[in-house]
Amino acid sequence: MGRRHEKLSVRPRSVIPGRQRWDIGVVSGRPRLAVALETNLCHAPGVLAARANPVTGRLLVRHDSRLTGEQVGKLVLQAVAAVVRKITGSRQVAPTGQGETDNGLALVAVGATAAIVAVSVPAPLVGLGAVLGTTAVIIRTAWRKSERAARQEPSPPKWAKQPPLLTIVGRYRKRFYLASALSVLGQLMDMVLVLVIGWIVLVLIRGESAALIGIGLTGATTQIWVLAAAAALVCLGLAALSYTAGIQWRALAHDVRHEWRDRLYPRVQRLELRHLEDERTTRMARLLTDDINQLGTFLASSAHEVLTLTTSFVVLVPVFLVFAPQIAWVAFLPVPIVAWLSFRHHDKIGPDYLRVAENESALNSRLTDNLAAAATVKSFSAETHEIERVSALSERYRDSGKLLDRGAVSYTETVRVSATVSLAGILLLGGRAVLAETLRFEIFNPLVGLPQQVLWKLPNLGNVVDGYQQTAAALHRLRYLEELPVESATRGHRLDVARVKGEMVLENVTFGYPGRPPVLRGLTMRIAPEKVTGIVGVTGAGKTTIAKLMMRFQRPDSGRVFLDGQDIAEIRLRDLRRAIGFVAQDAFLFDGTIEDNIRYGSFQAGHRRVVDAARMAAVDEFVETLPSKYATTIGERGVSLSGGQKQRVSLARAFVKDAPIVVLDEATSAVDNETEAAIQHALKDFARDRTLVVIAHRLSTIRHADHIYVMGTDGVPAEEGTHDELLRLDGVYASLWRLQVGEAG
Repeated sequence: MGRRHEKLSVRPRSVIPGRQRWDIGVVSGRPRLAVALETNLCHAPGVLAARANPVTGRLLVRHDSRLTGEQVGKLVLQAVAAVVRKITGSRQVAPTGQGETDNGLALVAVGATAAIVAVSVPAPLVGLGAVLGTTAVIIRTAWRKSERAARQEPSPPKWAKQPPLLTIVGRYRKRFYLASALSVLGQLMDMVLVLVIGWIVLVLIRGESAALIGIGLTGATTQIWVLAAAAALVCLGLAALSYTAGIQWRALAHDVRHEWRDRLYPRVQRLELRHLEDERTTRMARLLTDDINQLGTFLASSAHEVLTLTTSFVVLVPVFLVFAPQIAWVAFLPVPIVAWLSFRHHDKIGPDYLRVAENESALNSRLTDNLAAAATVKSFSAETHEIERVSALSERYRDSGKLLDRGAVSYTETVRVSATVSLAGILLLGGRAVLAETLRFEIFNPLVGLPQQVLWKLPNLGNVVDGYQQTAAALHRLRYLEELPVESATRGHRLDVARVKGEMVLENVTFGYPGRPPVLRGLTMRIAPEKVTGIVGVTGAGKTTIAKLMMRFQRPDSGRVFLDGQDIAEIRLRDLRRAIGFVAQDAFLFDGTIEDNIRYGSFQAGHRRVVDAARMAAVDEFVETLPSKYATTIGERGVSLSGGQKQRVSLARAFVKDAPIVVLDEATSAVDNETEAAIQHALKDFARDRTLVVIAHRLSTIRHADHIYVMGTDGVPAEEGTHDELLRLDGVYASLWRLQVGEAG
């Protein structure tokens, strides 16, 4: 194992609680491997985020601080080994993005070309077969390479064997077929235009065309006019077909994106909370944005290119075999070479683009920081130092841009030379055949320009293949998302919320998060109806987990939770959550007005009810100072409000809901003591005739509770009783109380 990791060049760079940096040698110059490594690690238990940089070969891992450095290191090593096995399909890793695959392709292309040159003059059909066979090998090899890089799942499920494009378009299959037909007809029309132009040239050189005379068109001038008119009509038809096909593909792409998002987002909203927490918010958002957009992007751009290229091959190969077999091999000779160049360029250009982007980002960051820190720079007379730093970054950005441009221009010109060589070869061999009277000039002339239809589409082949595989991988992830179990809001027994008394009992409950030891072990706890119950304890003792179990955000591994004697697993979920108001410590506010956020979940509540709830939660104290009062927009996640203000708005939201049971999880931890005292006073009236569960670190928050549970580190209450009883017990609670009120020692 150690030697294997050494070969992969994996070693830690820095380790601090919650974050580690690693040098991953195999990632350098391999953007696909970097993406695969990020995805693999983001699925690992306890990993919050992962970022692999193929330019620097470094990896940043943000993780749960409860994971040890050794545990994270093991996850990183396992992820690197797994990803390398998937992508390379072997135990050897090439140091750059090209690797052994590209070297193999180069040998195939060069070897096949040499063989073709040797055998094609005496055996043109064998030469053409070798050209097409070489092209097929190159495309297939690159296809498999791209497929390995795109696919993250070790074994695709049964539905992955369905044709991806038909799965993507779903109920829009007829429109997909229509757009495909338009693309094919447009390509055929494009080839017809080349033939008509060739016919015009033929008439100009040879005079009247016997074929046109046969349909009553005599005279070279008349034939030229008719052919020119035909060319104009073909151009108009081609323009109409291209326009219609473009509109159809783009409209289909928009509709497919909307269809998938409209289908998946409601499902995501109904996913069990445990799956949402396991999947990470950013990854789930990428599925609903980037992956769905990828489906539409392929339809809007690459699908048309695939069809036109395929049509060109399917039509031109038989045409040359039937009418000009002696020049067929040279007409298609550049195809495998250009195909190989396309894939090679696509692999090579990725790290170059990343390097340019990295340098541009560093330059922009430095410029922004310098302008923002102008006072600091001037106070230390560091202007010259900063000028030199910006100049160095700008120089690095310039050099990487030049390198990128040099590669792009070289590639373009190489393709141009290949096309020119092909044309020259056709003219040379075709001309010899015409002079030898083994090929009629009337056939040779229109065919001269047709192979260019294929050659000028090949340079983008690498992007198209990679785009298809990325689309298939995106589809795979989206279909996996569809298979995650969702909550049923209507399954179970109905619950009359108006008749809920509010007694909740956790009976012998054990629960642990995936990959971690149990948080609760055989917990039995009774929440008395129409009373205030406090729950305190150290961080990680399971206080918030108890609230999640009561809300059925999580399911116990063993044991049961009851509401008024009914197992909550058998109660209709919608009714259960209508019966419980929940205020989390991390108050989440939506982009909108303060009133909208207070009314959230109780959308029919009137303004008077919102204002009353705001007054109880002490929201009115700061709202009245705002120019737009309750109509003030607070920004995304309530960015314009302080932590305490957010908590008060969230608390007011629970007051508006007016549920018979209210769970406050550190709901006032960010407010000052004076505000908390005002809220506590309001809670006395609000808690009358309802069950109130208060989870807190500050004991002053729950000192007046009717009953208090002190959670221990072993997943069960260490102590319980009233505030006075717990003080007399002189245990954990009493010690915490003395610390918080300043009476210790």
